[in-house]
Amino acid sequence: MTQLDDAIQLIEAARTPADLFGPPDGDSASRRYHLLARLTHPDTVRDGRAAAAARAFARLTALWSQARQGGSPATITTRRRSYVLGPRFATGEIAGLYRVRYGHPETAALLKLPRDPAHSDLLAREATALAQLVQDGDARFRPYAPRLIETFRHRDAAAGMTRQANVIELLGGFFSLAEVRAAHPDGLDPRDVAWMWRRLLVALGYAHRAGVIHGAVLPEHVLIHPADHGLVLVDWCCSVPGCYAATDPTGRVPVVVGRYAGSDRYPPEVLEGRRASPATDIYMATRCMTELLGQPVPRPLLMFARGCALAAPSRRPADAWRLLGELDDVLERLYGARRFRPFAMPAKAG
Repeated sequence: MTQLDDAIQLIEAARTPADLFGPPDGDSASRRYHLLARLTHPDTVRDGRAAAAARAFARLTALWSQARQGGSPATITTRRRSYVLGPRFATGEIAGLYRVRYGHPETAALLKLPRDPAHSDLLAREATALAQLVQDGDARFRPYAPRLIETFRHRDAAAGMTRQANVIELLGGFFSLAEVRAAHPDGLDPRDVAWMWRRLLVALGYAHRAGVIHGAVLPEHVLIHPADHGLVLVDWCCSVPGCYAATDPTGRVPVVVGRYAGSDRYPPEVLEGRRASPATDIYMATRCMTELLGQPVPRPLLMFARGCALAAPSRRPADAWRLLGELDDVLERLYGARRFRPFAMPAKAG
């Protein structure tokens, strides 16, 4: 990736002046603006990137003007609500997440926007999946997926593009499994992994009974609440909702997260472009869980995991609820009756 490509990506991802220039402290913000301006100015770009550079330059100047006027927060108004944009919350493979505020009393949420308008269909797919979970899923298990507040098409005049946008509830006190793994590099006690595994199977059972395959059960997409032993499965952009069958009969996971394309995170049917099934999610969930286990892994738990991650989907379990019962049997044989085990993340990981 060239310096120009990096600059364009930074500018397009920014939703507020602070995202791009940092605190309005004068010299550093000005230096950053002038550097980005030199890279993207239309007069300096003469290859096939000229049009993209011109759009980025227009957005850069608009954000710089806003910064110099005091950085008044931008507002996105839909038919239902007005959202006041805050700082960037996180950046994913496909989309950026931004804090927003709306309503009276004021409520915090997350605005999700794809960096590339061509990925708007993935945001629409997520909205469809979350709506189907509410419509067809068991209401008792709704906390296992984030609540979709609104989905709409957003025209960004400064960037010259229209993208699908999703507004999703903001979850407090949660950590991704990627953060859990980073905070415990030697692995966790299997009894701590056990409650996460059980809850992840509940989340998958909830989705599959509602006719939705998640399609990207990856460490970044599984959030746990240490104190409450809660779990939420997020980022449904790669899902295969059952109601898509008429328009997309392939049943394939639409994209593979690039950094995992060459790993064993995905089962063969996804990497080979074949139809996904509940067994697909179970394979990926198993990989997430076994990565957390500290050594040595009890043999019964190891054998359970191996059976869930076989190469052929027809040989894997496909019923998450039934699999949960089997996991409980293994855990009871190993550790006896279930007991609550406090779990905490190091303060520096929060």
